[in-house]
Amino acid sequence: MAAVTTGSGAATAAPEPPAPNRPRRKDNRTAFLMLAPALVLLTTFVIVPLLYAWFVSFQRWSFYEPSVFVGLANFRMVLADPTFRESIVRGLVFSGISVPTILVIAFVFANLVKSMGARMATVLKVSIYIPTVISGVIASIVFVLVYEYRQGLVNYLLSLVGVADVPWLGSAETALYALTVPQIWLALGLASLIMLAGLLDIPESYYEAAELEGANWFQRTVFITIPLMKNIMLYLLVTTFVATIQQYELPLIMTTGGPTQSTLLPNLLIFQRFTNDLYPGYAIAGALLLFLVLGGLSAVIFRLINSEKAVDD
Repeated sequence: MAAVTTGSGAATAAPEPPAPNRPRRKDNRTAFLMLAPALVLLTTFVIVPLLYAWFVSFQRWSFYEPSVFVGLANFRMVLADPTFRESIVRGLVFSGISVPTILVIAFVFANLVKSMGARMATVLKVSIYIPTVISGVIASIVFVLVYEYRQGLVNYLLSLVGVADVPWLGSAETALYALTVPQIWLALGLASLIMLAGLLDIPESYYEAAELEGANWFQRTVFITIPLMKNIMLYLLVTTFVATIQQYELPLIMTTGGPTQSTLLPNLLIFQRFTNDLYPGYAIAGALLLFLVLGGLSAVIFRLINSEKAVDD
């Protein structure tokens, strides 16, 4: 401890610098105890089943026979199956229609809510979020009735303008496109609220300065809103794409994968093979391949988001 001489000549001890804050063991124990239930559930229902799935994927496994190690045979069988490849292409088409539509409508709706008064904005936010809490099973049943060939709402509205009835779910040419509508409806609410949160996080001073420079709404959107919303849009792009390509409730209930497998998406194919095959190695290997592809894609995008956030900071 260094001594400091005062004006009267007396020496006083200089104060010691404050000790760095260190987490106490008691705080660590409390944190671990609070995390323990979630860790137990994660281990029981995610980590252990995932590890066991990898083990089974290398086996000729059955509920009724002893397992036999077959190496990569299950994965080769999946990759060589044209039905699986076609389901992936079908899933990409389904996502390619649904995801951009969800993002565009969510962006427009979020801008609309932002421009409204507080009371009207609350009503709109509640209204758009309601489909998010509706079960996919219920939504599937509702849209089956909407697409009904003879008495459905869609064909009734089309008949008012002289259009003949269309077998929306009964034709291979229209069934997949018909499924995109309930998918968009179910996912729109959450995407809109996330978009709205991102818009509200942008300082109004940016827009005020742009208006003073003579920028119109389109210029403000292109040069201010979209660049500052880039990370949120990438996040929604990844999460919505992953959720959409894994959709199986809608095709399972509305079309059971038909007609002629035109709505057989990857997860529905995996589900059918798992429930119908004597040896579920194909289904497990297909699910793991899909998991690797989607997980790798998500990791790359999220790494890009984190790196750009660090640069922005």
